[in-house]
Amino acid sequence: MKLIHLSDLHLGKRVNEFSMLEDQRYILTQITHIIGSEQPDAVLIAGDIYDKPVPSAEAVQLLDDFLCCLAARNLPVFLISGNHDSPERIAFGGRLMENSGIHVSPVYHGSVKPVVQHDAYGEVRFYLLPFLKPVHVRHFDPEAEIETYTDALRTAISHMEVDESVRNVLLTHQFVTGAVRCDSEEISVGGSDNVDASVFEAFDYVALGHIHGPQHVGRETIRYCGSPLKYSFSEAGHTKSVTVVELQEKGNISVCAIPLMPQRDLREIRGTYMEVTAKSFYEGTNTDDYLHITLTDEEDVPNALGKLRVIYPNLMKLDYDNARTRDSLRPEETADVEHLSPMELFARFFEAQNGRPMTEEQVAFVQKMMEQMWEGEA
Repeated sequence: MKLIHLSDLHLGKRVNEFSMLEDQRYILTQITHIIGSEQPDAVLIAGDIYDKPVPSAEAVQLLDDFLCCLAARNLPVFLISGNHDSPERIAFGGRLMENSGIHVSPVYHGSVKPVVQHDAYGEVRFYLLPFLKPVHVRHFDPEAEIETYTDALRTAISHMEVDESVRNVLLTHQFVTGAVRCDSEEISVGGSDNVDASVFEAFDYVALGHIHGPQHVGRETIRYCGSPLKYSFSEAGHTKSVTVVELQEKGNISVCAIPLMPQRDLREIRGTYMEVTAKSFYEGTNTDDYLHITLTDEEDVPNALGKLRVIYPNLMKLDYDNARTRDSLRPEETADVEHLSPMELFARFFEAQNGRPMTEEQVAFVQKMMEQMWEGEA
């Protein structure tokens, strides 16, 4: 059985105030062409379908077009909600869509029943587990000791009663310990959303969503396929791709990636104003790409943003790297706060206000309060 693994479409997303809808439509069309050439037996979409819990009408229409295209091929689709999605909105109409082969994760209600498919080697059971927080699982199993995300996933999976004599595929949307994050991904309080990969031992393949860089965690078959487009400049070096999984007999799985080519890349360039505006510099490149330009001039260039956008119309971000900017910040202030967890930011604030770091007791107290607030958002 051949599977196409997708995730983190983030339909409707804006990056630095630029709408990505046109780029998303382009890349979904490219994915449908890959599906046509690969002829998979099913498509897996592992969460963060939309970028917001209440998506725009244009984003909903784009998903509708994509799913209708897949359904027209009589191709089973397995789709779950992610942390950016509203599970209720994703689940709406799910029972009706099953008649068209579109299988959508319902709102979590304490158990997950598999959808069974067959091939020459027998059964393949697909389990659709949407994004979960400990509070979601604790609600349905108050007797279980659930303190961490690992506890929550282990408890949820224990109720699936997985038959390990057949092939089992899990779709889930979590941060598995050891995965490498990007700036565009939501960071949880102090890394409290970590899930240990050991909870997935019963599954032959785990189709993960949430992390935007394609990678495996632990064994090759616990895998993030990554987002189909670059959504932050920390992803500028990524090669986005579609993951293709082939299940043969139990224990025999192969995985490969097919690169995706965006309509507009997301890149970073640097140099003096005269260098980056020289025709020899940009000739042969796609000047319509989304760009972060770092100018190295010692003096600010008047109206640099407007002037550069004459050549690079999709310039998203402009900054300077020179003696002035390097001296304007103390070393401890140069770290990008987007890389810091809320706990680390609070600890810095506390130390700045009090002239001393927090004690272990204070750290534990603040950590507990943050986790309670985080769960309260569910």
